[in-house]
Amino acid sequence: MSRISYQDLGLVNTKAMFKNAIEHQFAVPAYNFNNLEQLQAIVTACAESDSPFILQVSSGARKYAHQTLLRFLAEGAGAMLRELNPHLRFALHLDHGDTFELCKTCIDSGFSSVMIDGSHHSFEDNIALTRKVVDYAHQYDVSVEGELGVLAGIEDEVSSEHSTYTHPEEVIEFVKKTNVDSLAISIGTSHGANKFKPEQCTRDASGVLVPPPLRFDILEEIEKKIPGFPIVLHGASSVLPKYVKMINEFGGKIEDAVGIPEEQLRKAARSAVCKINIDSDGRLVFTAMIRKVFKDKPGEFDPRKYLAPARDELKNMILEKNKNVLGSAGKGKLIFAS
Repeated sequence: MSRISYQDLGLVNTKAMFKNAIEHQFAVPAYNFNNLEQLQAIVTACAESDSPFILQVSSGARKYAHQTLLRFLAEGAGAMLRELNPHLRFALHLDHGDTFELCKTCIDSGFSSVMIDGSHHSFEDNIALTRKVVDYAHQYDVSVEGELGVLAGIEDEVSSEHSTYTHPEEVIEFVKKTNVDSLAISIGTSHGANKFKPEQCTRDASGVLVPPPLRFDILEEIEKKIPGFPIVLHGASSVLPKYVKMINEFGGKIEDAVGIPEEQLRKAARSAVCKINIDSDGRLVFTAMIRKVFKDKPGEFDPRKYLAPARDELKNMILEKNKNVLGSAGKGKLIFAS
């Protein structure tokens, strides 16, 4: 297969977005998607809220969609976006790439940004793998995200039993030797809907689980070590109680689900954290609405009739996130119309 440039698909890399996000104290949302309706919701909501955004694809989602079809989905999403909001652009990003070969294939098929996750390797091997990806990606002006520290939890093909906080004393060497464009860190976020075990949490007066606070002290130390460098938070869904409750009411079973409080994410977005990943919240919204339709209308069998409500509710959630959590609403003109 011949290499495809992301510029030919109408995409952008993350550099201008991150530069402006740090300067103006907001975070660019990185929304994972797995199907057409999720893609429609993300593009429409970000167009309406004039928010820069990143379409994020895991290795598993890429296999699910088929890599050739995915390229045309991204190109179609760009064409749709230009009709809705002519100046706005987005990046197509590989989430948690674990090998050089996977990152190279994505770069060659039109991705404008990739993550190489070498966090499960030794520090030296992580540097070597990340540098190899960077050297290839930068030939084609593709952005690269690296990772230091390990997030616990399970989401798609990413799994770890325990978390390891990022060591601030390592970040200068890592960034200098790899030449990455952004760095994902571990300060207490986690993958999946069950981000914390009940014994890690406290309960408020109504008995709701309250997670431990993020380690902003580690974030502040990292900011001191690499001032102005783009920082990324993974596993940052809030696991909105409304949708967990709906799932359980309509036949599902998600127990002890707890996420990252939105006020903590807003605080992070005012710092050097310029990209916040959101996947589980989108899955929960989608599942909640589909279960509701099946409960209310058990005879329904037209996929459009149960996928459309899920798409519309996901759009509403994204509008809320962009405006009140990430602070990215209205920032599209700031970046792309200048």
